[in-house]
Amino acid sequence: MPLTRILGIDPGSRKTGYGLIDIQRGKAVYVASGVIRIPDGALPERLKLIFDAVSQIAGQYRPEQMAIENVFMSKSAGSALKLGQARGAAIVAAANAGLPVAEYEARKVKQAVVGTGAADKLQVQHMVKTLLSLPAAPQEDAADALAVALCHMHTMQTLVQTAGGARTSFRRGRLTIR
Repeated sequence: MPLTRILGIDPGSRKTGYGLIDIQRGKAVYVASGVIRIPDGALPERLKLIFDAVSQIAGQYRPEQMAIENVFMSKSAGSALKLGQARGAAIVAAANAGLPVAEYEARKVKQAVVGTGAADKLQVQHMVKTLLSLPAAPQEDAADALAVALCHMHTMQTLVQTAGGARTSFRRGRLTIR
């Protein structure tokens, strides 16, 4: 599989995690990660900050693909709505950068990285640290974003293996196996 750079996003209206990995010879290699901290303010301004930050990250690191965590139903419908809007801001930034976007449920991300969909945040942080050979565990939201990128890498590799070594590509946001 040729070198591919994946941007993973763990969206939030207060903190949005991001993580970048390269796939080199079938292995994940850490590139960068961090947390976009969104100050208090009106929601439209906070969404613009997410959009601008993801756009800047995409411009700086030039990923070829983006993977983002899907919305899950939380205790509050209002919180779920804000999370969905934060996701939308990040997805539009990716679309503007010409990146195909893959979406993953939180349980699938945890299953891919930890081995169980019921893993807690500490388990995710530990496995991300281990899988990427990091000297320390990344911040919680950054670890979640790296886990999303790792999940996408594993999903792509599984699809290629299932298709008998066929090559994959994205076009108009859709995965194609050749």
